[in-house]
Amino acid sequence: MPFSEYIVKQAWRRSGGRCECIRTTHGHSRTCRKKLLELYRGDDESDYGWEAHSKSGAYLNNIADCEILCWDCMEELRYL
Repeated sequence: MPFSEYIVKQAWRRSGGRCECIRTTHGHSRTCRKKLLELYRGDDESDYGWEAHSKSGAYLNNIADCEILCWDCMEELRYL
């Protein structure tokens, strides 16, 4: 089940509009920090596209489980 809009908005504010990925296997050191635009959620064609992702894989409806990821990092997760 996806995150509630409330949780996504909280995670978006926490991210400061930047990708929160910390996976060094994605080709970045520490945090990705790619600049994102709020209106581009779900847009996998835009350089500013992003999605809310579950850290646990269970989509627990809480801020601790929700991370904001750019589409480049989301794509990398598909191949793990």
